[in-house]
Formats: sequence, structure tokens, C-alpha cells
Amino acid sequence: MSPQSSSSRRRPLRTRHAATAGVAVLAAALSACSGGGDSSGADKAAEKPKIAVNLKGQQAKAGGPVTVKLAGGRLKQVTVADDKGTKLPGKVSANGTTWTSQRVAAPGTAYKVDAVSDQGGSAKASFKTAAPAQVNKVTLAPGKGTTVGIAQPLSITFDHPVRNKAEVEKQLKVTTSNGTTGAWGWIKNHDGKDRVDWRPKEYWKSGTKVKLDARLNGIDSGGDDWFVRDYATGFTVGKSQVVKVNLDSKTATLVRDGKTVRSLPMSAGTPGGEKASWGGTSVLMSKEGTINMRSETVGLTGSNSYDKMVDYSMRLTWSGMYAHAAPWNASYFGNTNHSSGCVGMSTGDAGWLYGQVQIGDPFEVTGSGSKGTPEPGNGYGEWNLDWSDWQTKSALK
Repeated sequence: MSPQSSSSRRRPLRTRHAATAGVAVLAAALSACSGGGDSSGADKAAEKPKIAVNLKGQQAKAGGPVTVKLAGGRLKQVTVADDKGTKLPGKVSANGTTWTSQRVAAPGTAYKVDAVSDQGGSAKASFKTAAPAQVNKVTLAPGKGTTVGIAQPLSITFDHPVRNKAEVEKQLKVTTSNGTTGAWGWIKNHDGKDRVDWRPKEYWKSGTKVKLDARLNGIDSGGDDWFVRDYATGFTVGKSQVVKVNLDSKTATLVRDGKTVRSLPMSAGTPGGEKASWGGTSVLMSKEGTINMRSETVGLTGSNSYDKMVDYSMRLTWSGMYAHAAPWNASYFGNTNHSSGCVGMSTGDAGWLYGQVQIGDPFEVTGSGSKGTPEPGNGYGEWNLDWSDWQTKSALK
């Protein structure tokens, strides 16, 4: 068998480095699909355009889009995927010469690039972004798949401070089943951490389905403090019910779908000092059963100190306001506010209410003798701001 002529050999894919700093240039490998050994096919392949990727090496900068450019001809297909096979979505420009990713490159991630031109040429590249100096993580509330009350906001608490609030907020997408109007607001959680909540303009409608898509992977929260994953959650709004606490009549009334279910005699916080109850709207944060309540955890000492095991504990604020059973205060139910700030009632009534309420139900406290309203980050105190004030807390306003 005679050796094949050099003019009909297939030319291999070769990678060349561009003189331009920061750009990896790759020679497009082209297959000369010719019949009868026509040398013009091979010559044409050698003249095919080059493909360039804007990121290269092992310490590429994260946080920006990946671009793939073609010098001559048009891009047919571009794939940029990480080492787990997750692809960056992207689009080709109108003139077909540039592909740009719609998501940014994440830190500490290896990527492979595959590009194909409309003339059959293909090229490959790879790069890895620099590792983050620090990773920022989040805690989401409510939990995924839960059913909550009509006042439950969508809440994101960050492990580390967020300096690029506007950029982070741009990545947060809320979808509701009925087009509910709402807004993000940046606040400080009671422990001092940054928090952003999405609160509807008015209480949720029962049955509303809510989804969050937080596309944070590759976003710098500020100071080289990166998110390295996306987050998603969703929940459903349950029964429409409100607990109305009246400090004047000393009653706690459960109202469901606008109708009174039951009114319970209670005793709230002693007026005139730190033992007074919070007024305004607080949201049921958790149902904690029987817990040990100690006065020092909320700053009460001396003659105001206490240490009790408390049944049917329903948390309303981070600062320690609960609704719960308080049998030791039985003589005050319905006639005198004489607690250390909580809404106390008989064990039987507390057990009944505990079984009726759901996380996210609003407790609306009215009447005289309160110590004002809780801050937005003290539980879910944002309901004590009117809608226009809440909207000003968005970083995009």
C-alpha cells in the first residue's frame, strides 16, 4: 500500500496562545471532508478562523461572564461546563461572532469550553477560577415545602456581611401563584447579621404558592466573600387566621377567615417598663413545646428573675416574647397584665391555641401599656412598617 499524500491528510487540532494578555486563543480544528483527494479542502482548512476565550489558566477571576469569540465565520455551538457537568447558559451575538454566558463564572471552579463554527471547525479550552478568600452562606425561612400563615415573609439571613446588596438582590427571584405584590427589604437580624426579607404588601391570600430562585453562585457579596452555590425554596400559605391580643380587655382571640373562633382570657406584660409586652404585629416564629425560660436570657435580673419550665411555648420575637401556658398567673387572666412580657393563659387554653396556630400566623397586639413595636429584625417585625417605608429598604430603589 502506498503512503497517503500529504495534501489529503487530516490536519490535527492545535492550541496557540494569543499575544493579548488574559485571552486564550485556540486554533479551530477543521476536518477537510473532500472526495478524490482535492488539495483545496486542506488548504481551506488551514485558513479557518481562530476561537478565543476570555478566561485562561488556573487563577482566572470569577464573578464575570465567560465570552468565546470567533475571528471570522459564525459560531454554531458553544458549551461551557464545570467539572460536575453543569453548563453555563449563554447566547450568541446577532453577528454570530461572540458567545456570552448568562451566568457568571463561580470561584474555585474548573471549566471546559467546547466551541464549534458553522464551517465545521471545533476547538476546546479549559480554565479554573481562583478560590474564594471566604465563602458566604445563607439560611432560608420558611423551610422548603412547608405550609405557613398569612404573615410569614420569605427571609434570607447571611453568615457574613453583604456589602454588594444591590448585586445580591438582583439575583433573587420570587414567583407567586397569584401575582402577589411584594418587595425585598434589607434589615439587621436580632443577632446583628445581614438579612433580606420579601414581604407582601398585605397579608398573603390563603392557598398562595411561593417560590424563591436565588442564583447566587459566583456572586461576590463584597470583600472577596463569595457565594459558591444557588439556593431555592418554596412554601404554601395555609389557613387565613390572626390572633388578636387586646391589652385592654386582656383577651387573645383567634380569628379565622374573618370570623371569631374563640376568645381566651390572658395576662400580658406588666405595663410601664421592660416587662411590658411588645405592641403591633409579631409573627409566630416557632412552636417550641415545653422549654426552660430563664430571665437572664432576656436581661431580667434581681426581683424580676425567673427560671421555669413552660408548656405550649409559641415564640413571637427573638427578644423573648412568647404566648404560652402560665398557670402560676391564673388569678390575673382576663383582669390584669402581670407577666414578664409574654402572653400567658391557662394550660388548657394554651394547649388549645397551640394546636390551632401555624408558623407565620400574625399576633396583632393592641391596647395600652405596650413598650412600642419590635424592630423589623426582632422576629418578623417588618409588618410594623407601612408599605412605603418597607419599600425604601430595597437596595434597588
